[in-house]
Amino acid sequence: MSWTFLTNHGHVMVYLAEAPEARLKDIAAVVGITERSAHGILQDLAEAGYVSKVKSGRRNYYSLNTDLALRHPAESNHKIGELLDLFRSPKLDK
Repeated sequence: MSWTFLTNHGHVMVYLAEAPEARLKDIAAVVGITERSAHGILQDLAEAGYVSKVKSGRRNYYSLNTDLALRHPAESNHKIGELLDLFRSPKLDK
């Protein structure tokens, strides 16, 4: 596979939307990058306000700010939450 439609930043966001308790090594494994790269991406996303990290004991929990706009000017009229909704697993009604 030579290219994908989402960047690694996008893959991290999609994964965290489903697994906010994910560990750095889990994120790296799912996205297919090193833990160092995953850490850098998380820093980028946090600095831009897309991700917040809360520490609980030795674990980190991530929350996403889904109200922020996509960053590219061509898509800036859409919110990140709209993109994440496309990838969200359907919940079963009880």
